[in-house]
Amino acid sequence: MILNLMQGVGKTTLIVKVFETLKSSNPNLKIQGFYTSEVRQGGERVGFQVVTLDGRTAPLASSIISIPESLRWPNVGKYKVDVASFESLAIPELQVREDTDLFIIDEVGKMELFGSSFFPTVLRVLESNVPVLASVPIPKVGCDILAGT
Repeated sequence: MILNLMQGVGKTTLIVKVFETLKSSNPNLKIQGFYTSEVRQGGERVGFQVVTLDGRTAPLASSIISIPESLRWPNVGKYKVDVASFESLAIPELQVREDTDLFIIDEVGKMELFGSSFFPTVLRVLESNVPVLASVPIPKVGCDILAGT
């Protein structure tokens, strides 16, 4: 199932609730993947982090980071995307294994697609015949990220 919804409508909330419900109703279910969550400071969103299903986190993007290497990072609006950090945590979570029952990918969006490894990894997951629950935001302008697939 791919959720293709507009930004800010609760995609991540829905995915996390589905994950929690599945795990509580069937603790032996082998679910792999990640979701993204907002990072807030003083009530204001200042970035995003990637969260594995076992609770590990890594930065995805920030509007307040000012380390020297961030000058080379791609921008999405006011956010600098830490591709290396994102991929170092997310890519291992999307490795196809024999015992995987479900993949959760939240989300397949512009920030995540800056990495060279993410899209090919997602394609391998989709080709694996393991069920996938993923979210794909509808862009405000332009064409759909999955158009033509």
